[in-house]
Amino acid sequence: MTATPDVSTAWQAYQRMRVLLNGQISRELGRTTGLSEADYDILFFLEQSAETSVRSVALRCGLAWEKSRLSHQLRRMEQRGLIEKSPGAIIHLTARGREQIAAARDCHEAAVARYFGDVLSADQLAALAAISDRVVARLEEDMPHHGRD
Repeated sequence: MTATPDVSTAWQAYQRMRVLLNGQISRELGRTTGLSEADYDILFFLEQSAETSVRSVALRCGLAWEKSRLSHQLRRMEQRGLIEKSPGAIIHLTARGREQIAAARDCHEAAVARYFGDVLSADQLAALAAISDRVVARLEEDMPHHGRD
């Protein structure tokens, strides 16, 4: 019978996996598409939005980012032609942004499959999804309301 790891051991294993996995996917994304993880997160959010444009506050809340971080990232992305900002803090995905997210999505999905999906069994994936849902639900209970800062 295998000993059950304590919280500290499990947390350290999770942290190591998270750091290595995010780093590897981020490096592959950057090398293949030239996009950073932050670029990808914003472009993916905009692409998945039901609207053709998104208010920056909705983007900030959806990504759970600080206002200044989002502002700086959007400025850099606008300079590179990936997004456009309109009066009223409305963010639009440009044609170039659409092209970039299409290429990046394929790269991202392949890396996630290679380093995550192909490594875990269906039962392990189901368990991880259930664990993630429980942790997220607890975090959302304790999370302060966004949009106040």
